Amino acid sequence: MNENQPETILDLSGLLCPLPVLKAGKRLSTMRSGDVLKVIATDPMSAIDMPHFCNQQGHTLLDHVQDDNTLIFRIRRK
Repeated sequence: MNENQPETILDLSGLLCPLPVLKAGKRLSTMRSGDVLKVIATDPMSAIDMPHFCNQQGHTLLDHVQDDNTLIFRIRRK
């Protein structure tokens, strides 16, 4: 498997702040170090909250893409 390939996809479309970050954090806590989580969100605040969350928790934000109203984050667990 490619090291950047998501092992888990978490679709949080329709959820508003702070739920996308809380649910991503909960899912990451069940994953192994180095695993990659792909998060799909539609809350515009996620563009600010998710990078801040990764920085605070020590996870690596591999990339962040916005496609229309959808935000996609790939996060590597610390």
